[in-house]
Amino acid sequence: MDKSIITVAGYATAQFIEKKSRFIGHIAPVADEAQAQAFIERIRAEHREANHNVYAWLIGEQAQFQRSSDDGEPSGSAGRPVLEALKRSGLQDAAVVVTRYFGGILLGAGGLARAYGKGAQLAIEAARRVKRSEAGRYALDFDYTLLGRIEPYLFANQLCVENKLYGEKVCFICLLTAAQRAQAETALAELSNGSAHWQDLGETAFIETAL
Repeated sequence: MDKSIITVAGYATAQFIEKKSRFIGHIAPVADEAQAQAFIERIRAEHREANHNVYAWLIGEQAQFQRSSDDGEPSGSAGRPVLEALKRSGLQDAAVVVTRYFGGILLGAGGLARAYGKGAQLAIEAARRVKRSEAGRYALDFDYTLLGRIEPYLFANQLCVENKLYGEKVCFICLLTAAQRAQAETALAELSNGSAHWQDLGETAFIETAL
């Protein structure tokens, strides 16, 4: 079975004003705790004058690694709503920071929870989602006479061709999920009358598909 998650394609941000306080939501994809912490520190550095930089992150195929911080706001009023917004989104391997510039009017615990949850939700909505799937790296060798058949097939089926090498034969380096490999192997065997040759390079990577 192919391993895949839904995450965000890259950094996104959104902001709003609530009773003169400015809330800025930030989101980014992260692969591990180190990347999550680096993202949080970057936002803190960019907004060092802010009163709070509240954060939460989810990491792992089952979102089994997660953390949140109130960053000085009353306990449970900030980090938890941000984490809950992430959980509801269905995203994985993502971190959210909600920055607050205090405007002088207290919001109360309930108001803070709603504001931080809204900041996280706006950032989530601003981000472009992608499906990130684990893929194997394969070499596909075939004669030049088959280029006009094989290349259009790979393009039409949106299969990832990482590199193209032209020697005695054509060699395409492809990144394919297990399902893609099985389907392509069958189709290309027919297109090439069995002459196209696959070699498993024994390496894995990740490919992204827009949603």
